Amino acid sequence: MKALALLLAAVVAAVAAALLVLRDPGYVLIAYGHWRVETTLSLAAVVVLLGFVAFYLLLRSVSGARHLPGRVRHWRVQRHARRARGALTRGLLQLAEGRWADAERTLARSADAGDTPLLHYLGAARAAHRQGAHDRRDRYLARAHESMPEADVAVGLTQAEMQIADRQSEQALATLTHLRTLAPRHVHVLKLLTALYGDLHEWAALRDLLPELRRRRVVDPVQAAELERRVHAALLDEAARDGDLTRLRAAWARVPRRLRYDEALLLCYVGHLREFGAEAEAEPLLREALQRSWSEALVACYGVIADPDPGRQLKTAESWLSGHERNPVLLLALGRLCLRNRLWGKARSYLEASIGAGPQPAAYRELGRLLEQLGEQDAAREHYRKGLDLAVETDPRLPGPVPKGLPLPAAASGLVPGARAAS
Repeated sequence: MKALALLLAAVVAAVAAALLVLRDPGYVLIAYGHWRVETTLSLAAVVVLLGFVAFYLLLRSVSGARHLPGRVRHWRVQRHARRARGALTRGLLQLAEGRWADAERTLARSADAGDTPLLHYLGAARAAHRQGAHDRRDRYLARAHESMPEADVAVGLTQAEMQIADRQSEQALATLTHLRTLAPRHVHVLKLLTALYGDLHEWAALRDLLPELRRRRVVDPVQAAELERRVHAALLDEAARDGDLTRLRAAWARVPRRLRYDEALLLCYVGHLREFGAEAEAEPLLREALQRSWSEALVACYGVIADPDPGRQLKTAESWLSGHERNPVLLLALGRLCLRNRLWGKARSYLEASIGAGPQPAAYRELGRLLEQLGEQDAAREHYRKGLDLAVETDPRLPGPVPKGLPLPAAASGLVPGARAAS
């Protein structure tokens, strides 16, 4: 609309000028020495206008010629940048297609010509890494950092991921430790550190990292709880392997209070206390845990620990019969505690009741030993046999019984007395 108004104004001005010229064309005289130039005013105005336009164009041409080298340089830079962007696209496609050598060559050659050398060098580093060329990979990563020093976290993460993939665990740990000083809250850095600490069995470092993992929500609550159990169990195992009871107690003291009643962790600690002969420390832990919540695994463990006061231990276990009168695990534990208290008749009753409530190989074995001590050899052998049969039936690692009437292979028939080869 604005352009149309301007055009209309120009047409009106031109018509008005034409009418004025037709009415009175005017007169112009220019004299210089012996030279005289006479013309109409309208023609003189046209000549002046054309001269102004010619002078303006001349000035523009001179100015353009003066700036021509800079424009040529800018054009060349733009052309190289376009080529570099094309090379980046082509190199990334080659990288995605698994053409590692082509991708490395394409990206490395065009890195300095483009305006994103960081991306070129990172891509070239990945291509070199895929070819197992660690020296070239590290060289490209160094150049990537030089091209954009503020991108040290991106370069470091790329380097750490490739070091982990190549099982260069110590180098990866050094890289990630440095990155954590630069970006202590970076979620991916924390995630990689978590996995690496687990692979390196750096359980103490992983334990110290757990609060940060929860705060940054690197793992969900379920995974965090499972990871915490795994870490503390590993620290308990580590202390036990060193044969240091003081260190084992210290590792248990660092277990959070909410986990000290966890069945798996408590069984782990009690098992190590038994290895050190410190079963007196295990009894109150198991008793307190069972007062809080019922656990057949903890009851079974309670039945095999040797407390200095077996009478009190038996009395404690018998208090759990209320509500669990037919529990085979509790009855087996009571039978074992009676054996420790040398209450043979009571032990036999509990063991037979355990078998009646739910046969277990361990109950058959304990009863067989008791009957053997009481001189009932035939009954003892019968219970040993039943326990063995039950163990075979319930152990998925052992083959099932041979069906009746199935002939033995010829190779085996010569090893079994009385066996006949299949006809």
